[in-house]
Amino acid sequence: MKILTMVPIQAELDFLVQAWTDKGFQRQNSIMGRLPVVHLPELDVTLACGGLGKVQFAVQTQHLLDVGPAWDLVICAGAAGVLVDGLPVGAVIVATETVEHDIHNRFGQPLLPRFAGAGIALSELRSMASHAETFQVHFGPIASGDEDVVDTDRRSVLHQRTRALAVAWEGAGGARACHFSGIPFVEVRGITDEADNDAASDFEDNLGGTMENVATLIASWLRMRDAP
Repeated sequence: MKILTMVPIQAELDFLVQAWTDKGFQRQNSIMGRLPVVHLPELDVTLACGGLGKVQFAVQTQHLLDVGPAWDLVICAGAAGVLVDGLPVGAVIVATETVEHDIHNRFGQPLLPRFAGAGIALSELRSMASHAETFQVHFGPIASGDEDVVDTDRRSVLHQRTRALAVAWEGAGGARACHFSGIPFVEVRGITDEADNDAASDFEDNLGGTMENVATLIASWLRMRDAP
């Protein structure tokens, strides 16, 4: 199974790769098309930085879909702010759907595009959730839009509008590229902050540990898939 994992920013990618190499997986650096990539042969995963924001993320995802091998799945892996009470920093959210929340049209009905997560991947990841001993795993919508959510009022509005558990930027861009190319897609995000006025500093403080949890879940899932 050839998996392309797109990670929004370099810091997230570095922590993800470091977590996997710390677990003993070998990395191979190369260039694919116009982008640098990291390949982990034991997991058959190729990672690349997708760029900040939905549009850049979609462009770079589509580029690797076009120039790479026949991918079986694309994962958007990164950090997120939580939109509901009771989910701790370090929890991992697997998106049952990615909801694009920031199309502010003024003609006709409001637009709130939803992109379902790949069914097989979701089913397999659900089977792994009970084995995560050091962090929580939750399944539900993730809101996607080019907006830093840094106050509790906006957080509440977004949750009410989308019913999402968490919010991040780039997922809808990756989902649109995959929908266009007919490739299954799933978004996996770790909670770094509470989408409040401490979000920026909390993101910096918690990114490393949170991405380690994301790495642990994905690696455990892929090793389970390959088990005889």
